[in-house]
Amino acid sequence: MSKKALITGITGQDGSYLAELLLSKEYQVHGIIRRASTFNTSRIDDLYQDPHLTGAKLFLHYGDLTDTGNIERLIREIKPDEIYHLGAQSHVRVSFDMPEYTTNTIAMGTLRILEAIRNSGLPIKFYNAGSSEMFGSTPPPQNETTLFHPRSPYAVAKVFSYDITRMYREAYGIFACNGILFNHESPRRGETFVTRKITRGIARIKSGLDKKLYLGNLDARRDWGFAPEYVEAMYLMLQQEKSDDYVIATGQSHSVREFLQETFAYAGLGDYSQYVEIDPRYLRPAEVESLIGDFSKAKTKLGFEPKVGFSDLCKIMVDSDMRQLVKQLNIQVTGGGDKIIKEEFSNKWWNND
Repeated sequence: MSKKALITGITGQDGSYLAELLLSKEYQVHGIIRRASTFNTSRIDDLYQDPHLTGAKLFLHYGDLTDTGNIERLIREIKPDEIYHLGAQSHVRVSFDMPEYTTNTIAMGTLRILEAIRNSGLPIKFYNAGSSEMFGSTPPPQNETTLFHPRSPYAVAKVFSYDITRMYREAYGIFACNGILFNHESPRRGETFVTRKITRGIARIKSGLDKKLYLGNLDARRDWGFAPEYVEAMYLMLQQEKSDDYVIATGQSHSVREFLQETFAYAGLGDYSQYVEIDPRYLRPAEVESLIGDFSKAKTKLGFEPKVGFSDLCKIMVDSDMRQLVKQLNIQVTGGGDKIIKEEFSNKWWNND
């Protein structure tokens, strides 16, 4: 019998990569999705299988982290071997505008799942997605023993989620792990997150569709890694004999300004300052200045070591957004029409799948 995994947040960046990984390992994967009037499953559309087909391995269930009864029912019916809890209101700046909802989904959502596991009596292994934002203003480098000093409703809720996961491990013997993941990016990153906002903006500027890109604090420094590598670390945590907490990071720090310099240069746009303007709406009331993760423990115990560096990550994301825009506009490289993008843009990325 193949293992069963339940993923909250399966439609997000991490959830989609994790679903791919687990399916490649012959898991039966169940994902919780929220009901919406429009489809929000684009990241996992390539994985979807008709559940009526023999041998189907991916199953989607409507649910919500604010609904205790729904969570308990799903766990009782699915009986998963592993639960990967990735679902959340995950935008830090938005958490200042929606603190109650953010706390309800992140903090209380984690508690609801842990209680459902405890009440089920099943030997379920649980992964909780922590965040480097929990460290807040504590000076880097940060590791598993570093004190938390959260600087946003999102980060405060994540600290509760982290602590309640650890408490259930110690009090009830549940196999429960916290992954303290530093920033991790990919072409599937949401378009409102700064890295994707930049690379998508570059494609639109390069094509002539936009002239400006509006951002917040350019001096914030982050430890940026590649999301597919980080979800593999999640999987490895639940394959250990003993549950524990791990920092997953690259150990290197770069500012938003450096990300702009790298990506604009790669796209052939030159000096980013010609195109970027600061919009105060994107500044946080309380900023986190610098995050650098020390992943020594994960390297020793999990064998985790990042392979995709900062420069390569920038190129991967720019390439992806360039190709996506070319396809969206249905460019005909050799023909006419009012949607033709200038030749230097279309030739570089047109056949670069």
